[in-house]
Amino acid sequence: MDQRQNVTILCIDDEEDICFALKTLFRTQDWNTATACDVDAGIKLFTQLRPTIVLIDYHMPGINGVEGVRMLRCLSATVPIIVFTIDECQKVADEFLAAGASDFALKPIKAPDIISRVRLHLRLLERQNIDISFTKGISHGTLELILNYMRQCSAPVTANDISKETGLAYQTVFRYLQHMTQQKLVDVDSVYGKVGRPKHLYRIRQI
Repeated sequence: MDQRQNVTILCIDDEEDICFALKTLFRTQDWNTATACDVDAGIKLFTQLRPTIVLIDYHMPGINGVEGVRMLRCLSATVPIIVFTIDECQKVADEFLAAGASDFALKPIKAPDIISRVRLHLRLLERQNIDISFTKGISHGTLELILNYMRQCSAPVTANDISKETGLAYQTVFRYLQHMTQQKLVDVDSVYGKVGRPKHLYRIRQI
């Protein structure tokens, strides 16, 4: 897929100024943009346009973002869904990922961040394996992206390290690390300092 051609992004957000800013920003990348002010309107546009990527806000009147993601995922198992949120709570992130979200972008939105996030998911879309389990909130392409980075590391890494190097949101990386730990793909070591929470270091499990 040419990342500058034939890309349509659907933005579902009740803040008109954000939709306008995103449409203006994406025009600089030659990406087409459609906007909706609520989930109902977004679902209608999705069925009409079949967009390449969906951006959706968390807090909206009527149907909220979590339910919106769940409804969108019923229409497509593969389209990347990026959630806008001001809330960095991992519990909320887990709810979104379980509903089928692909990644997150924090508000206030920063142009370089959202452009790089969209480009990342366009690349993942190119090599996406259709064997995806959205019931677990796990995408094969995203899982491989994280594992491939960890394979290149000679020392254990933190979730923050992975987030910075892969371009994925911290919440997404943390959820995938939980999954990989449960599946015994990675091991985790907890390093305790003098104060504060322990630092968790992750490494590929040696078989």
